[in-house]
Formats: sequence, structure tokens, C-alpha cells
Amino acid sequence: MNQIVTFGCRLNVYESEAIRARASEAGLEQAIIFNTCAVTSEAVRQSRQAIRRARRADPAAKIIVTGCAAQTEPESYAAMGEVDLVLGNPEKLEAKSYRDFVAGAERVRVNDIMAVRETAPQFVDSFEAHSRAFLQVQNGCDHRCTFCIIPYGRGNSRSVGVGEVIGEARRLSEAGFAEIVLTGVDLTSYGADLPSAPTLGQLVRKILKLVPELKRLRLSSIDSIEADAELMRAIAEEERLMPHFHLSAQSGDNMILKRMKRRHARKDTIAFCEEVRRLRPDVAFGADLIAGFPTETEAMFENTRALIEDSGLSYLHVFPFSPRKGTPAARMPQVERKVVKERAAKLRVMGERVLASRLAALAGSRQMLLMERGGIGRTPCFAPARVETAAPPGSLVEARIAGVAGDQLIAQIP
Repeated sequence: MNQIVTFGCRLNVYESEAIRARASEAGLEQAIIFNTCAVTSEAVRQSRQAIRRARRADPAAKIIVTGCAAQTEPESYAAMGEVDLVLGNPEKLEAKSYRDFVAGAERVRVNDIMAVRETAPQFVDSFEAHSRAFLQVQNGCDHRCTFCIIPYGRGNSRSVGVGEVIGEARRLSEAGFAEIVLTGVDLTSYGADLPSAPTLGQLVRKILKLVPELKRLRLSSIDSIEADAELMRAIAEEERLMPHFHLSAQSGDNMILKRMKRRHARKDTIAFCEEVRRLRPDVAFGADLIAGFPTETEAMFENTRALIEDSGLSYLHVFPFSPRKGTPAARMPQVERKVVKERAAKLRVMGERVLASRLAALAGSRQMLLMERGGIGRTPCFAPARVETAAPPGSLVEARIAGVAGDQLIAQIP
């Protein structure tokens, strides 16, 4: 049995299951495969630390490193004595890579990610230790935000065909998954590279129409400025599309957004949230926010803090700015590290407060929970609820929200 250690995003979670299947097909056994993340320097540091720990714990293990950090800096992982094989992002999804390793082939296999022109479906039918299924519909990114290294780890944007997505959604639903999460690097760019240029909204509508047995469909992080008209109609009309949207907002200051080379302004995030809330009053919003981006003044930072209230955000994913070698932002005038950390801490405190307010608003309501392990269920708006009566992971149960305890709801199953 191979062990997969996953860092980073939901797309990596999906791909880790594909890695597990491809490595097994190749006859690889007793390997530890690290599927890394490159979004911050801290994520890279944590992966190196985990690799060293794994080698100390099991000196005889075969250690393979792949993922975005391996794609963007393969030489640094190859230089680690603990590492037996380094694979790029496309190579990690090929059984041949693991067969060749078993046969004693080269130690580093990382090719030009920009040469990859399509994303093939991986036909993942199970997700170890996960109650919901993840379905990759898009990979890569055509944008070049000044802080982001990910396009160099993932390549340009490419989409999985509509028919293949629907086929995989049907398989996952038939396998017993009540909820599927659509994943991608730039999810809302879905379809632009396909012959008929379908949009994400059109894909969502087709999945829900052609896979009627699917109970819940959820989207991972989206870029609100790219939300198409069909997606907005789906939000308004499709009850099985879960009312929780995580936005790639990054900042609430217009000048910082320009220096990030983002495609939206502050008012666009606020307008999107207002419109979605009008269409779907039970909606909840999350957002990625970067604290301490280069040149950020205190006033600019306060604009980001104000955005949380102005947009009605409930779930914050806060990143202290981390300069990534090779990106334009790394060459800009940096904010002092102490200030970066202080601002990130302030955002997290605010995040705790708005989440508490969101949870309190749900007290007394009835919610359909998707059960996870450890007696935790998730409401449609992704709020965590502790259930006093055990229910199987992956099951949907109706519950009454009796109250709030810390950062969780307390739910009672009738």
C-alpha cells in the first residue's frame, strides 16, 4: 500500500486519488508520495519538513515528490538526499512514470508544463477519508497575477470536455457520493479552450440535468468577475447547487488589486455578493485575502478589512504575503515581515468574528447535513455542525441547529 501526502488545494486532493490509482496500476508498492503545493514559501517549507520526517521514520521507504512545488523547483527537491524520484504535474498522472521508476529509470522527470495542451479526465471513483467527491473540470491558468507562481506549476488553462465531466459525475454519484465539488485552478475560465466554448454555468446546468441522482453540487474557489449569466441563473434556480461560494478576492484596495494584476475592482466583489445574495438569500461567501502585499499601506489594508463587512464574507482564508522567486511581486518594495504577520493576525481575528455571526444566524434553523468523519456535518452553506447522534460519513441527514459552540454549530437529529 502506497501512502499519499497531500498539500494545498482541492485539485491536489483529486489528483492524489488519481496518483494512488496510477501508482497501483504500475505495481509500485510501499512508497510515500508527496503531492506538494507552491502557493506560498511556507507551503514549500512544510513539504520539505514532512519529507525529512518521513525519511527519519522509515529509512527504507521509496520517497517520491510531485505537485506544483516539484514542477516549479525540481532541482531543489532532487538535491534532497531523502528523495528518490521527482515528478512534474503531468507526469504524476501517468502510470508509466511509476513503472519506469520501478524499472530504475531517471530520478527526475519534469517536462515543460507550458507545452501541455489538454487535461484528460482521470476517472477517479473513490476518495480515501473524504465524504464528498472532487471532480476536476479545469487545470492551469492564462492569467499572470504578480504574486502567483501557480501558472508555472500548472501551465495554461485547459478544460475537460462536458461529456467526460458528466460521465465522471454520474460514476461518482452511482458510487454513493451525495456531494460533488467541481475543482480547477481557474474554475470560472472553464470551457474557453473547448470547441463549443461552454461556460461554467452551462456545465453546472448540464450536470444537474443529466445526473438527476446527484444530491448536491458545490463549486471550489471562483473568480467572481468571470461568473457567466448561466451560472447566475443556476445560483438562482438550482437548489442542488450549494449556496457557498469562495471568492478569489485577494484585496479590498483598488491600487493593490492593480499591482496584483487582478481583473476586478473592489466594487466588483461587493456587487457580486449583493447580486448573489438577492438571488439566493441563504448564501454564504468565503474569500482568499492576502495581507501585507508589497506597497500596502495601513489605509490600503483597512480597505481590505472593510471589504469583509461590505461584502458580507463569512469564511476567510488569510495568506500573509509570501514572495515567490520568479514573480513580479517579489521584486516590488516589500512590507516589513512583522507588519505582514500583524495584518494577517488582524484579518484572522476578524474572520473569527464574522464566522461567529454567521453561525449564530443559523441557530434554530433546520439544515440538511452532509456527514463527515468525527461526528461533524456540513450545512449547504458549508458551516460545520457537530451532531450528537452518530451518522455514517457521506450520508445526508436533516437536523435542527440547537446552538453554537465555538466555531461549530450544535445539531440534533430528530
